[in-house]
Amino acid sequence: MAEQAHSTNARDETPASQSGREKSLGGALDRSHLRSTPGFYRRAWSRFRKDKIAVAALFVAAVIVIFSFSAPLVSALTGYSYSQSDLMNKLLAPGEQGHLLGTDGNGRDILTRLAYGGRVSMTVAVLALVSAFTIGATVGSIAGFYGGWIDSVLMRFVDIIISIPGITILLLLSVWFRPGPVGLAFVIAALAWTGISRLIRGEVLSLRSRDYVDAARVVGASNRRIITNHILPNVVSIAIVWMSLVLPGLILYEATLSYLGFGVAIPQPSWGNMLEEANDFYRDSWTFVFIPGFAIYLSALSLNLVGNALRDALDPRLNE
Repeated sequence: MAEQAHSTNARDETPASQSGREKSLGGALDRSHLRSTPGFYRRAWSRFRKDKIAVAALFVAAVIVIFSFSAPLVSALTGYSYSQSDLMNKLLAPGEQGHLLGTDGNGRDILTRLAYGGRVSMTVAVLALVSAFTIGATVGSIAGFYGGWIDSVLMRFVDIIISIPGITILLLLSVWFRPGPVGLAFVIAALAWTGISRLIRGEVLSLRSRDYVDAARVVGASNRRIITNHILPNVVSIAIVWMSLVLPGLILYEATLSYLGFGVAIPQPSWGNMLEEANDFYRDSWTFVFIPGFAIYLSALSLNLVGNALRDALDPRLNE
């Protein structure tokens, strides 16, 4: 009886009702792709620009990045390399003998080392961010799209990683990897990917049941094509917000490991190992401690403010 009723309803469906259903499907498709349309990002940028504190924070972050990646130019202007020592002129105060920010305990120019240290810290953080996102997006997409036992196994593994204290994982992994920017970035990424994997999994679980995904299956699209062409573009806003909020934490992770002696090896500077070196001299020169510490603080603060503003600007509920 049910089959007969279903066939009767199918025969009774008029072209007008079929057209209405197609329009409904098209509307669902348009709404589901709201986050990937250019207009959405234009509105988000307009909202972001209205936040004066966030704009100022973005400017500060941009200045720090430009300064850090202009380290060779800074070295040329100061006339000192980051490893050049002068024990006769150690612990100079800012402005003495041509050293704008003074010298450290080995007589090395702090301004030059600050620029090179920023470049190392930023490079490690960005490499870790990209690696963590790649791992997390892959795991989250697979878990959310396929579900079932695959989802259970992957998410239990994520739970195990999250349950272990982060600093413990970082210290254990840093022992296995040779100290250096690339190795340190992968060590940090091994811990940082779990958050984005959970976020993307939750979003994929919602997106995989949408009408446009079903339509893609009907026309024969492969699972890989559905994930890459129809699902991942709709998690871009989530990824942007996550990256902007996590990046300051990754800078702090690098500084922590380098401060503890498990990060970038001296004499190559990073903000973390500059602080570690300052331990022996902070009574003699407070600027030696303050300058790299303030650079870390200012970077983390500005990026956090930018991340919070992006989160609000990219919230679809605020952009409708």
